[in-house]
Amino acid sequence: MAALLVPGVSDAQPEPTAGPAALGPDFLWGVAASGFQSEGHAPGNGRPGSVSAHRVSAGNDAPDSNWVRYIERHPEFDRYQSAIDFYNRYAADIDLAKSLGVKVFRIGIEWARLQPTSRLEWDADGFRFYDAVIAKIVKAGMRPMLTLDHWVYPGWAYDGAFDGRPSENTGWDHPEMVAAWLANMRKVVDRYAPRNPLWVTINEPVAYIMHEVRNNATNQGRMEDLVAEAHNNIYDYIHQVRPDAQVTSNIGYVAGIDDQVNGGLFAKIADRLDYIGVDYYFAFEPPASTPPATVRSIAAIGSPGMWNLPIRTEGIYYAVKRYAEEARKYGKPDMPIYVVENGMPTEDANSDDGNTPGTGNYNRSDHLRDTVYWLQRAKADGVNLIGYNYWSITDNYEWGSYRPRFGLYTVDVLADPTLQRRPTKAVATYTETIAAGGVPPDYRPTRPPSGCDVVDPTPGCVDVAAP
Repeated sequence: MAALLVPGVSDAQPEPTAGPAALGPDFLWGVAASGFQSEGHAPGNGRPGSVSAHRVSAGNDAPDSNWVRYIERHPEFDRYQSAIDFYNRYAADIDLAKSLGVKVFRIGIEWARLQPTSRLEWDADGFRFYDAVIAKIVKAGMRPMLTLDHWVYPGWAYDGAFDGRPSENTGWDHPEMVAAWLANMRKVVDRYAPRNPLWVTINEPVAYIMHEVRNNATNQGRMEDLVAEAHNNIYDYIHQVRPDAQVTSNIGYVAGIDDQVNGGLFAKIADRLDYIGVDYYFAFEPPASTPPATVRSIAAIGSPGMWNLPIRTEGIYYAVKRYAEEARKYGKPDMPIYVVENGMPTEDANSDDGNTPGTGNYNRSDHLRDTVYWLQRAKADGVNLIGYNYWSITDNYEWGSYRPRFGLYTVDVLADPTLQRRPTKAVATYTETIAAGGVPPDYRPTRPPSGCDVVDPTPGCVDVAAP
């Protein structure tokens, strides 16, 4: 995930149209996952003497990383265990995605798996794993979307041991962080550019920064500059290797205050984007509007109560419209927009139930159809919308908790040692929606749009009649 920048929406409610057209045969329907949240399986798998043995004994069967350390520091967090064990079950999960009819499967390429012990060495087994995953995605008829950094870096970088010895400057505060980051990412690009993936350089960079500020006391302004530097450099390198590449860094949209939260970072990378990736989850939450934006932006991350956050599917219309307008400001009026992440959290195994008290029986299928309706409206209204990924193909580890469920297939890590993938009703819904190219022209949202004082409390907000 799910980025969980706690949101609102932008400008005014969309003007109704006479039934949105289908999204078309070239539209890229997809599913998404991340490495750390799904893979499990530490290098050496916890054998005595292996780099990750002590991590496994602490209940975290994953490559040593900043996030393994954060989990260890927080006894209230769920133990990671082996996540949903994508490492051993990737082939079956990719087959599940194929059965949906999607064209894109998004995964992360974990730096901590490729360089588990040192910036000087790469783990051949780590590369062989990703070779196999990507080959399986391609064989299944899908295009890989590869995320280079989804908030996770190696444990030695967390220790500041860039020269083999721990340092007071750790992670993104270390002067060698960008150089080490780029050295690894260039290896990844060299290896996988021939597969012509869609690239995501850094997942939701502002949320990433806020994680590091909160968990590692990282200097916020400096990290923003370094993240932009890393993105811009790897963007240029990807295009040296493959001039026709499509590269983005997806924005975790924060409704109502997105410019305040994401505007500064976006300005630093806007010239090096081939498509704009947007992640949208939640609507504006008036009680949460008082604290500073940087506080609100991390409030939900790692919180098991995220299923209580406000869901307003019409907000995705404003999100993609806003970034279409941003593209015009930068002289790129035809810039493609791709919804890299979107989904609805539910509590524990109640994956087909309403997500919030007072929402009645509004469920994952309702949310999916309503969201697609608003995407069709946005495309009909001129947004160059090229793709949509559902987050996520399965439930996974949500940054400290297994309680929030985002998966089309639910997996009960805490209670089911078999880690069985159980389909939610939204599996059939997404399959049918993809086959039809969207919702039918006479479809109207299960939940009509709310007044703009709820969805978009911005100056000039004007209510528009429901479609």
